[in-house]
Amino acid sequence: MALDTGTEALAKLAEEHVDHRFKGLPPDAYGLTVAELAGQRRNLFTGGFTTPVLALSAERLEHNLRLMETYAARHGLAFAPHGKTSMAPQLFHRQIEHGAWGITLAVPHQVRVARAFGIRRVFLANELVDAAALRWIAAELAADPDFRFVCYVDSVRGVELMDEALRGAARPVDVVIEPAAGEGARTGARTEAECAAVADAVAAAASLRLVGVAGYEGEVPDADGEKVRAWLRRLVALAAGLDKEGRFADTDEIVVSAGGSAWFDAVADVFAEIPGLSRPVLKLLRSGAYVSHDDGHYRELTPFNRVPEEGALEPAFRLWSQVVSRPSPAQAFTNAGKRDAAYDLHLPVAQVVRRDGTERPADGVEVTGLSDQHAWLRTSPEADLEVGDWVGMGLSHPCTAFDKWQLIPVAEADGTVVDYIRTFF
Repeated sequence: MALDTGTEALAKLAEEHVDHRFKGLPPDAYGLTVAELAGQRRNLFTGGFTTPVLALSAERLEHNLRLMETYAARHGLAFAPHGKTSMAPQLFHRQIEHGAWGITLAVPHQVRVARAFGIRRVFLANELVDAAALRWIAAELAADPDFRFVCYVDSVRGVELMDEALRGAARPVDVVIEPAAGEGARTGARTEAECAAVADAVAAAASLRLVGVAGYEGEVPDADGEKVRAWLRRLVALAAGLDKEGRFADTDEIVVSAGGSAWFDAVADVFAEIPGLSRPVLKLLRSGAYVSHDDGHYRELTPFNRVPEEGALEPAFRLWSQVVSRPSPAQAFTNAGKRDAAYDLHLPVAQVVRRDGTERPADGVEVTGLSDQHAWLRTSPEADLEVGDWVGMGLSHPCTAFDKWQLIPVAEADGTVVDYIRTFF
């Protein structure tokens, strides 16, 4: 699938008609194309948008894209941000425009979305054993010589299933061995001996090609900087050992990959220590939450807290809801709940209140719980909050914020909506 087909697919998103599928959008925009609505540059607060509505900051989104582009280049890292965060092809392409090598994904459906929009390099951070999906991957590789696909292997059985499904494929599928990040870790071969057995199985599989090693340091038990770096050095040592044994003879470069959104500074440090190997090394970082960042989980964990001289990500999401009930001086309810807000790691945080075009801090307002379609607010006696007020909330965990919205307005600081991001979960 050629990249120009992806460009055409992106253009068709703008031709999609605004209707009942897309919550929060102005009712009087019904029937307009997305491009027509974007061209009107409506204001998020006065242009007919209904609450609840999730918005992305245009300026902060661009800031985050540029910051990680600069960070990766400064540290000599290739970058394949995890696309499961947003599942938004428009953002995939913006990430690639800002220097990304490709896009990381987790399951076959996500790869199909990426390919439908012309993504040519995909790193699948999972072992793929679904026969139907593997046959589809083989067909994509056969049809497009520019398509690069890499996925994990962590078991002999997995290698056998892959080889069986791919028998007769025109091109081998590139695989990287995943060692576990410790006992109790999510996936990965638990010992070096198991990694060696997987490497042997790949060598015996005509349909597979071993190109490197990869893992996820976020699974290190009781993770801290020292433990994470120790595991990353084990990952590098595994790559060096396999290279010394001649395991990468069929590839032009050796892939060494890690890096979620919490420890990419450790990845940068350890990957800078990778010794000279028999082939060039693709040092592949996969952090994905940076694109929107957040006001909770990743705000607390981002490595930029440890290396402030490198810059700072900015939370780009804000969920706007409206006070629909004020039953007592100590309590209020807005019309956004679990259907609209991420809540698996932290509850939303009330940040600002808008009334009559004026915005002020949400002092004395705390989100204490979520129902399906209500946020429970505790209000102090001095909190100035009335039915009808708009409350802007910060969210935690981008992965479970994007997935609740199919079409997300991108707004400038003054509220002017300049674009709409389509998601495919």
